[in-house]
Amino acid sequence: MVALPLQPSEASGDQRKFLINPVIVELFTSQGCSSCPPADAYLQKLTKNDAVLGLSFHVDYWDYIGWKDPFASSQHTKRQRMYADALRARYVYTPQVVVDGRLDAMGADKSDINRCINYADKQMKLTISRGDNGEILLPEDHNGKNSSVWLVHFDKEHTTKILRGENRGRTLTNSNVVRSIEHLGLWDGQAMVLKAPEFLADGYVVIVQSARNFGHGPVRASYAEFKF
Repeated sequence: MVALPLQPSEASGDQRKFLINPVIVELFTSQGCSSCPPADAYLQKLTKNDAVLGLSFHVDYWDYIGWKDPFASSQHTKRQRMYADALRARYVYTPQVVVDGRLDAMGADKSDINRCINYADKQMKLTISRGDNGEILLPEDHNGKNSSVWLVHFDKEHTTKILRGENRGRTLTNSNVVRSIEHLGLWDGQAMVLKAPEFLADGYVVIVQSARNFGHGPVRASYAEFKF
């Protein structure tokens, strides 16, 4: 899958591009976890691959050990726990990567992550497309009944000086930092048009996932657009 550039906006002069059906790599991480920086660094490398969309979901269950992660959210922790149920994992941990809602890997295990990406890239997905006015088009697909549609907003990058906790004294850079996640509803498999979301951050991605475990199953389609 290749990123397709859009024309600069006349109003803002910003250059945008979009990705159709990239492999979604979700990194569950925390600035309070000393094991996470190598995983954060590898996700940063993955963001340069247009066949992949890496997302940093900062969890909040390590906030108590000395450093409150400014990007942590209980929603992110809930999403990770739902994946644990769907993937039949015994517990959650950081850093953990979930690839296309299908497979998980240790967040710093590059070879295993790449294996998961290669597998996910070969799976069939819906022919999601972009309309002339930026709307997102889902085709009719009766196998898509009750799939969940998610909207995730993310920032390109944040650099933080850590003052306390396990990473005290380090300056950490996190890429594609998730700022919000919203469940837009269920898709019934009928042809559907989604209005182009507003930019609430540097980028957004619409993710369609199978109904497994309350919409935390395999990714069936995705569309991302960002201003960098």
